[in-house]
Amino acid sequence: MPKTEKPHVELLRTWTLSPAATLGSAVRAKGILQEIKSRLPFVSKKALSLDGPDLILAMPADEKTAFDTAAVIISRALEGIELLPIIPREIQDILTIKAGERHRWLADGRLTSAGTRTVRLNGRARQITFHVFDPKVVEDLLDRGVVDEWRVEDAEAKAEKRQQAAYRAKLTRLLKANRKAKKDAPDKPDQTASELKGWEEFDIDGLLR
Repeated sequence: MPKTEKPHVELLRTWTLSPAATLGSAVRAKGILQEIKSRLPFVSKKALSLDGPDLILAMPADEKTAFDTAAVIISRALEGIELLPIIPREIQDILTIKAGERHRWLADGRLTSAGTRTVRLNGRARQITFHVFDPKVVEDLLDRGVVDEWRVEDAEAKAEKRQQAAYRAKLTRLLKANRKAKKDAPDKPDQTASELKGWEEFDIDGLLR
């Protein structure tokens, strides 16, 4: 008896994300996956998965039309995917930095924003707006290893601020001590005429008469 084709046999197609697209980041690869899923029809979204740098589209054999449609959308979406703006969690993973460092370097201009993006949180009415970054700029920062230099600069600036704060605190204590000493010192009596230098000679001359 001949074997019949099983309905669960899958149609498969794989696309490999280039290092230029992911910049070596698994978080970035997942972000690309989510971006492409957002462009797929609802029935095809769950059919696309990520395995390392590979995007895998897997669907049952009886859904060939939907499979072909999804494959075309994915192929087109991957054209120029290297230029997809980098979002905050991705740049933190790519450069191995913390959120605080990202905020600080963005505020002082060392990290350049490529604009902002507004999204609605899943299942919520609230929207959030955040900065995105140019992949070419981020790649250049990664290649030059500037993060270590920025951390050294921050450490030096922090040490200088501590020294300045310690100096100001010391100066404040000295001023308080000086004011207290003046306040606690006994008042000196006013000098009388007899105590003034040269008073007797001045009086003998009769200049006050």
